Amino acid sequence: MEAAHELEALRFWDGDATVRLLESDADLNAMLLEQCEPGTALRELPELEQDVVVARLLLRLWRRPAAPHPFRPLSAMTAHWADETRKAAARWPADVGLIEEGLLLLEELPRASSDDVLLTTDLHAGNVLRAQREPWLVIDPKPFVGDRAYDATQHLFNCEKRMLAAPDAAICRVADLLEVNNERVRLWMFARAAAEPRDTWNDASFALAKELS
Repeated sequence: MEAAHELEALRFWDGDATVRLLESDADLNAMLLEQCEPGTALRELPELEQDVVVARLLLRLWRRPAAPHPFRPLSAMTAHWADETRKAAARWPADVGLIEEGLLLLEELPRASSDDVLLTTDLHAGNVLRAQREPWLVIDPKPFVGDRAYDATQHLFNCEKRMLAAPDAAICRVADLLEVNNERVRLWMFARAAAEPRDTWNDASFALAKELS
């Protein structure tokens, strides 16, 4: 569900910070993409250096697509997640307060704004590759139109040890680099950590939500 319209997003960004779409077949959802050489991932760098690269790329990517466009609002993704989480209610842990609070935020946070832009929603160090045309290029966007602060979350989730050890410092650093409100980022991180669908519902899967709460 999240990956729909990747083809259209790559065409929209047209190689500006992303791999170029060379050929495509929309009916098959098939894409021939620019090859990244050497293609090693950004995760080879220390996390603090990753922060800087991720921020620079996102600041280039954030643009509002002109209407009409095919991209869905971020609320469509969060509503889908909320539905999946509610279907798993029988497997929730005994303390459901965090989940309920997270579900509420998944409804409130993505409300449309005039400042909304096209997001990648899945930009993390594994989806940024070394290339020849530019030092780093983004692959595998999952495009939705919405709140810029959301786009900080996937990178931060991939910095799990740092987030558990010092969540406020990590969030503030990345928010400052992205020039977005750090409290918005913190709320998005809590909402996802508390109420995003998952295979296992236990204390370990709620560790970050508890830290952020």
